[in-house]
Amino acid sequence: MEEKFILTIDFGTQSVRTAIVNNKGEIVAIEKSKYEQPYFSKKPGWAEQDPDIYYRHMCEMSHKLFTAYPQYREKIVGCALTCFRDSPVMCDDTMKPLRPAFIWLDQRLAKGSEPLPLINRLLFKLVGMWETIKLNRSRTPAHWVKENEPKIWQNVTRYMNISTYIIYQMTGVYKDSISHYAGHFPTDFKNRRFYKSDKHFKGSIFGIPLNKLCEIVPEGEIIATITEETAKKSLIPAGTKMFAIGSDKSCETLGLGCITSDIGAVSCGTASTIEVTNKKYCEPESFLPAYPSVIPGYYNMEVQVYRGYWMLGWFATQFAQREERIAKETNRSIEDILNEGLDKVPPGSNGLILQPYWGPGLSRPLSRGSVIGFSDTHTKARLYRAIIEGIDYDLRQGLEGIEKRQRQKVKSLMISGGGSQNDSICQIAADIFNLPTSRVQTIETTTLGAAIAGFMAAKVFTDIEDAIKNMVHITKTFEPIKKNAEHYEYLYQHAYRKMYPALKNIYKDIKHFEDKMDNE
Repeated sequence: MEEKFILTIDFGTQSVRTAIVNNKGEIVAIEKSKYEQPYFSKKPGWAEQDPDIYYRHMCEMSHKLFTAYPQYREKIVGCALTCFRDSPVMCDDTMKPLRPAFIWLDQRLAKGSEPLPLINRLLFKLVGMWETIKLNRSRTPAHWVKENEPKIWQNVTRYMNISTYIIYQMTGVYKDSISHYAGHFPTDFKNRRFYKSDKHFKGSIFGIPLNKLCEIVPEGEIIATITEETAKKSLIPAGTKMFAIGSDKSCETLGLGCITSDIGAVSCGTASTIEVTNKKYCEPESFLPAYPSVIPGYYNMEVQVYRGYWMLGWFATQFAQREERIAKETNRSIEDILNEGLDKVPPGSNGLILQPYWGPGLSRPLSRGSVIGFSDTHTKARLYRAIIEGIDYDLRQGLEGIEKRQRQKVKSLMISGGGSQNDSICQIAADIFNLPTSRVQTIETTTLGAAIAGFMAAKVFTDIEDAIKNMVHITKTFEPIKKNAEHYEYLYQHAYRKMYPALKNIYKDIKHFEDKMDNE
């Protein structure tokens, strides 16, 4: 097959990557840039960002990329852009942002003072989803702005994910892929569009008028082409095709080669996820949607630990001052130092079990983080391992729900994200899930997935199976260790699965106490 090249742009929460990828799955050139800060917080729990920094950093990195590798500039078949989700930008009719963008890590909550129709409320209560709906509404930035910045909301005529704003800056069109609209938007995931009416039963939850939203372009089609202005700033050739791709999580799953319902994709990211790809639309949990894949006709069933591997950074900040000193002295990351101790702790962390709900999930909106099993034998290293085990326990529970809904067992796992580069973390996952767990040829799986989707859009491959065969290559597989898997099976069945049912009413009482304190 003739060698082809594509430009990928991967906007992460903390950095942007521009890369040239070939149709063999090789990243032949890449440039990365960390933002000055991933977000700023005017108040505790807030996470906002200037929406223009992403375009600026992208132009700088693309310019640097094509300056260093000018031979690829006229060879690329197009541009594949992927971005993080659930981070809205609010603009006026000139596409000028009226306030900073909300970043998905933002924890502020609206009061939900705009009422839903009575019939909707009754139906949500009838099916036991009212608490989830209330959490969804309170987490929707549109509701918060209506309540706290009403003058700004009056002037909002365009409401979009950050990806759409960047695409507008690069191409001049107000369009995007529906895959970028997972989160707090009125998205009809099954039909790969926004709901057709502002009064739709589910869409009305978010309170975002449809006339403020962008035009949706089907995945794999051309959104627009790069403008002359962007070409001057970035060195991306003017007229380069911008393909409709989609979200970073969906690209990450594709970059692992997960396109059938018997393979699970584990992401060891800030928010940790388990995803399974299906050709049919199948919700991972009742009333929680499957998300459109970046490949037309496919859906990703996803269960998320909202504060997943973020917890390792939290642990390092709170408890790892000694390791921080060592890391600075040896020019290594704190996590690398902490990970060295993983194999010194036995599977199960000597009976220490952690429930990783440092941020509540949609299906359990009142949940909290919990640790049980402490004794005087437990150490910092055992708590650190228990965090990793707790994340995997919860992802396993999510996977079992997915298997039940799709009526098919998952036979193997693929793993990615920063944590996946550590062999001990991969082995823990293999043992807890009791499934062979594999890594691929690059840590940049989101970039790889965007490239695969882009080559499919450019008709370089005839089908997705051929694309994966040529571009995704397993480099190491971790087989479950039988004895470890038996230990984890016991703790999972006899301890972890019983924790949430046992603590659920206590969590409700804590929430009642907090509400009472907030009102005093």
